[in-house]
Amino acid sequence: MLNEKDIKHCDSSNMFEVLVNFSKQIEEAVAIGGGIKLNKEYPDVKNIVICGMGGSAIGGDLLRSVLQYEIKIPLYVNRNYRLPAFAGENTLVIASSYSGNTEETLSAYQEAKERECKIICISSGGNLSLLAENEGRLLIKIPRGYQPRCAIAYSFFPLLILMNKLGLISGKLKEIDRIISRMKKRSNEYPVLTEDNPALRIAQYLQGKYPVIYSSTDLLDIANLRWRGQINENAKSLAFGSLLPEMNHNEILGWQENPELMKKLVIISLEDKDDHPQIKKRQKITFGLISNLSDMLLEIEGEGESLLERVFDLIHLGDWVSFYLAVLYKVDPTPVEKINYLKSKLTES
Repeated sequence: MLNEKDIKHCDSSNMFEVLVNFSKQIEEAVAIGGGIKLNKEYPDVKNIVICGMGGSAIGGDLLRSVLQYEIKIPLYVNRNYRLPAFAGENTLVIASSYSGNTEETLSAYQEAKERECKIICISSGGNLSLLAENEGRLLIKIPRGYQPRCAIAYSFFPLLILMNKLGLISGKLKEIDRIISRMKKRSNEYPVLTEDNPALRIAQYLQGKYPVIYSSTDLLDIANLRWRGQINENAKSLAFGSLLPEMNHNEILGWQENPELMKKLVIISLEDKDDHPQIKKRQKITFGLISNLSDMLLEIEGEGESLLERVFDLIHLGDWVSFYLAVLYKVDPTPVEKINYLKSKLTES
C-alpha cells in the first residue's frame, strides 16, 4: 500500500494538492466566467470553432460533448494549425492556449484574423494574451502556474458561462453547485490511502497492465479521451481506447489472436445511466465476448443528477487514478519531458 512518503518522493510539483483542491479551482473558474464582459454583440454567429491542443483543448471537447443535444449551432474543436474551410465572418473562433504560446493555436488565430472571424481568447498569458490585448479582443484571463491538463476547470467553466452570456444555452449553470459539492466530497475520499479508495484500487489493478478504455461515442467520449491522456502524461504509461458503437464494426475482431498479449489488458468501461439503450445492449454483448480474454473488466459509472456532474465525476476519478499509477511506477506525474523536447526541436530552424 502506498504511503505519504511514496507520494512526496515522486510528486515534486505537488499535483496531489492540485487534485485535492479541484473544487476550489472550479469556484475560481466560475468567478472568472461570471466576470466576462462582452465587448460587442454576436447576433450573427452561425458556428463556433474552438482552437487548442492538449489540455487547452479539453475544455472545448467537454463543451461540445455536453452541449451537443442543446446548442443550436455547430460547435467544432480544431486541433490544427489551420481552420476548417467553413470558418468565416460568421464564425466565432475561441483560441484556447493555457500558456499562450501554443504554435498550432497561434497559427489558427492568425488565419482567423485573415478570414475576419470573430475572435475570443482564453489564456494565462504568453503571445496569445499579448495579441488579444493589443488588438482589442475579448481575453478571458485565467491563472498561471498549472500544467495545462491540471487546469481543466479554467478551460471549461468560463466557456460554459460564455455560451450562456452569448444566449446560446440556458439552464446549465444551475448544475455547477452540485458539481462543486461532489468534488468536495471526492476530496475527502480520494486522498485517503486505504483499500477503500476506489482511485487507488483501480491504479493498483492497472499497474503492470495496459488499460483499454471503452465508452459511448456521444456522452462519454471526452471522459474516455481524458482518462487515456492523463494516464499517458501523468503515469507515463500507454493507454488505449475506442468508442461504441464504432468498435463493434471493427475493433471487436481484434480480440481474437495473441491471447498472451490480451492477458496484459484491463478493460475499463466508462458508462452512464443515460447511454442509449442500444449502447447498453452492445456493452453487455461486447464484454460478454471479450472480457474473459483480458486480465480484468472494470465497469465504472459517474455519480450525479446531471450528465455534466457525472462526466466531471468520471474525469476527476481518472485524474486520481493516473496520479496514483504514476506513484506506483515511481515517476513524477508533472514533467512532460518528451513533449517539451519535441516542442523545442520544432522551433529550431
